Amino acid sequence: MSVLFYTAVVLTHWVNMAQPQPGGPDEKEKTTALKDLLSRIDLDELMKKDEPPLDFPDTLEGFEYAFNEKGQLRHITTGEPFVFNFREDLHRWNQKRYEALGEIITKHVYELLEKECNLKKVILPVDASENEPKSFIFMSEDAMTNPDKLMVLIHGSGVVRAGQWARRLIINEDLESGTQIPYIKRAMEEGYAVIVLNPNENYIEVDKAKPPAQPSQDSFDEPAEKRERKEKIQKETKKRRDFYEKYRNPQKEKEMMHLYIRENGSPEEHALYVWDKFISQAAAENVFFVAHSYGGLTFVELMIQRESDVRSKVAAVALTDSVHNVWHQEAGKAIREWMRENCCNWVSSSEPLDTSVESMLPDCPRVSAGTERHEMTSWRSFHSIFKFFTEALEAKHTEEGPPPARRSSRIKHEEF
Repeated sequence: MSVLFYTAVVLTHWVNMAQPQPGGPDEKEKTTALKDLLSRIDLDELMKKDEPPLDFPDTLEGFEYAFNEKGQLRHITTGEPFVFNFREDLHRWNQKRYEALGEIITKHVYELLEKECNLKKVILPVDASENEPKSFIFMSEDAMTNPDKLMVLIHGSGVVRAGQWARRLIINEDLESGTQIPYIKRAMEEGYAVIVLNPNENYIEVDKAKPPAQPSQDSFDEPAEKRERKEKIQKETKKRRDFYEKYRNPQKEKEMMHLYIRENGSPEEHALYVWDKFISQAAAENVFFVAHSYGGLTFVELMIQRESDVRSKVAAVALTDSVHNVWHQEAGKAIREWMRENCCNWVSSSEPLDTSVESMLPDCPRVSAGTERHEMTSWRSFHSIFKFFTEALEAKHTEEGPPPARRSSRIKHEEF
């Protein structure tokens, strides 16, 4: 039987012993002591003793999975989709396994961006020294030279990285719905240059170094024999403590610290940095943004910081289930008016695709993405977004032309 089973039996026995018994103060003291002991036991740590090692493959082949011709992740032997509950009753271990697979998926998508989409990786900061933490974005070869159109893609928050909309979709559905690759390929087919932001790559993780113990000033005045004896005791104490800690928590993970990337320490900083160094310097006359979830908030923050530049260079913005809030972000009236004319937010809804959806916020029009699943909104609105961009460009090139129908007077309270 497992350690956890025996532990549960012992704990039950202790709890029964800890129940008040007739007899006086001694029994009460014992009860208090036992309850205090029970409160100090970390069941989560005890559960780790029954876990298999947190030692996972670092390749898809090692996991015995591969993407088929439809871009679906399947087991190479059974052909079955990914199974999260690989080990019953070991949720933490299964979650760690899922996260390990997710890291491999991220690297796989990076490879697809370079090999299938012909994008190039650009290191940030642009003047980074050899030893400082770095991030990167992906750009098409003509990102800085295309005189006509540039599309910028921003994903949401969490574990996703450049080129992804949702890791869950990549693993459980397919690459087409979960990545930005369909957007990139179609954009390039239609003459857009492309820049793929990487707003969640804000820091690198390193082992948290424990500073060496510094001898006190008094120790220099101690006799050498006494100091050596004290050091010997300290070493033996540490050895016993380390042995106990290894027994108590055999799966203890390394303590890590974050080293933040200069001028890219948050999604908002990252977007501002890429705007200043790349997008604002690009030759494209018309810039288009597609921003999902927190990416929408990031775009609004960018506009607040660079309002005049954004207004002059950005032709249209497609948001997908954006979590921005013009009140909390203190977007001014001019920004809200610009968003009403140049932005559209495809939100999760049970209504058919492109159906107008009411909103309490006086910013951009909101229409249904044709799905109630937050992570699917970018994929389901794919064709509508490209149509929206085409209409925006046509309206701009027509001197007296009205704005596209999707942006016209959808919000009745826009004067509020």
